[in-house]
Amino acid sequence: MSDQPSEASRPPGQSPEAGTQQQEQQQQQPQHQQPEPQSPAPAAPAATAEADQAVKSTVTAGAPPAGPGNPWQYGAGAPGARNSPGDGATARLRPPAPPLIRPAVLWSVLATAVVSALFLGDGLGVNLLIVAVPAALAAFFAARSAGRRLRPWTATWAVGGLALLAVPALRDAGWPTFLAVVSAFALGSLALHGSRSWLGVLIGSLGLFDSVVPGIIWGVRGIRARADGSRARWGAGLRTTAVAVVLLVVFGTLFASADAAFADLLGDLMPDVSLGEGPWRIFLFALGLAGALAAAYAAAAPVRWDGITVSSGKPRGRVEWALPLIVLNLLFAAFIALQLVVLLGGYEKVRAETGLDHAEYARQGFWQLLWATLLTLLVIALALRWAPRGGSRDRTLVRAVLGTLCVLTLVVVASALRRMDLYVDEYGLTRLRISVAAMELWLGVVLVLILAAGVFGARFLPRAIAVSAAAGVLAFGLISPDGLIAEQNVQRFEARESAGIDIDYVKDLSADAVPALDRLPEPERSCALRIIQREVLHTDTPWYATSWGEARAKEILEKRPVRGDGRDCYRLGTDGFRDGYEPDDDGYEPY
Repeated sequence: MSDQPSEASRPPGQSPEAGTQQQEQQQQQPQHQQPEPQSPAPAAPAATAEADQAVKSTVTAGAPPAGPGNPWQYGAGAPGARNSPGDGATARLRPPAPPLIRPAVLWSVLATAVVSALFLGDGLGVNLLIVAVPAALAAFFAARSAGRRLRPWTATWAVGGLALLAVPALRDAGWPTFLAVVSAFALGSLALHGSRSWLGVLIGSLGLFDSVVPGIIWGVRGIRARADGSRARWGAGLRTTAVAVVLLVVFGTLFASADAAFADLLGDLMPDVSLGEGPWRIFLFALGLAGALAAAYAAAAPVRWDGITVSSGKPRGRVEWALPLIVLNLLFAAFIALQLVVLLGGYEKVRAETGLDHAEYARQGFWQLLWATLLTLLVIALALRWAPRGGSRDRTLVRAVLGTLCVLTLVVVASALRRMDLYVDEYGLTRLRISVAAMELWLGVVLVLILAAGVFGARFLPRAIAVSAAAGVLAFGLISPDGLIAEQNVQRFEARESAGIDIDYVKDLSADAVPALDRLPEPERSCALRIIQREVLHTDTPWYATSWGEARAKEILEKRPVRGDGRDCYRLGTDGFRDGYEPDDDGYEPY
């Protein structure tokens, strides 16, 4: 798999055999054609040149120009492409049809479907990695058969996607797991398509959906073609598989009945599939089959999403373009000057003028600063679209004005994070607060990348921002946000017991919070862990759907179960406040 084909002269999806046959036909063509001698027409060279120019303009329409840094070295609609203008909206972006599906691809697709049906029906855990391995092999074999090679960015997307699938295996919380699975899907789609432009990265992260139907059709045609030519081989393979399954069932049953320990081990390893789950398992089988075929088809014939381009805006004059931005920079500078005074210890003056303590002052402005950061990124994008592009002086002006705006916005990001830190120190950490703080931190990383692009060039900026987003999601899952929330609230309770702890909130956290909540004194500990213990100890989840966080929580609660019947919990967390939230105060609802 790569952004580039193995041979620049061969379109993607065209096998070497096809190229050889085409060369043989070209060599044989002069022998069969015997043109009659004609007098040369004076207008023929001009007509030929016009025809060649028309063909070139048709070939390169909608695709990026070929070049050393271009992953697509042949335009959409290149000679040999089988797509017509009526094939769909993306017909001009599609390469020729991939070669016939190989047996290795078929077996990998079948393995993905079987593993999906067996392991995906009981929850999410390490089973996602188990399913991803044969699907990745199917894409790898399909890419090799189409002549694509592994490139650094393809390997980066693929490794990142597999790393993100480790989050469900480590964490019990559902919200970081959801983010990790969605991000892993996006990185997998980018690994298959190899996009590099802004629209290419954005659409390419969802481009795998476009390959579902063509992938199924490609698989059906491949099975029919291979079944017609090798019925004896397919029959031998099916007989071998049937004999192996019968032997495993017979001897496995005998060994399980002979030894209880082996029976327990076999029961733990084998998925628990009942007849009543038949429709659900069939759906998972079909889902795995379609997904693996789509991945293999996209690896063999990726859509050139980089061919979708947006024309640049009309360049503006220097004064017309720079004056509004300079005014905005001055406004940012004035705001930041006040923030520096406040952050360096000027809260007494602020309290005297506004009547707000430092926590209320911090909470009041965080959301506004978050929106200011987002709008600044939008302003930068629009400013680059209409920036003057006359020469080196224009480039210097653009870098100076936008670079100053990025630096000032970074100070705003630091101010917003400092406000959130003050508020969390006063009222505790929640899911909403840690999420928006992580979002603000990532926006700061994006600003740093934009600054770096202004110095070193913007060639890798779209992919760098995508990598930073995926790395942020991975880090967010690995730090265990529920565990971090519980840890911060427990430390705050231990440091200032008079501040209390919001039992109504922490009791709804996931099993990742158990190690921190286990340090609470009674009855707070039992009240915080009662619901989690019921979910962890009284559910029979198989090993492949159990996260490491859940397994660790189960071990802790088996050693030290909760005490009492919950009557002591009625007086905890019911004082009219929830983690610093007063319902009738300002309508602020923590998540």
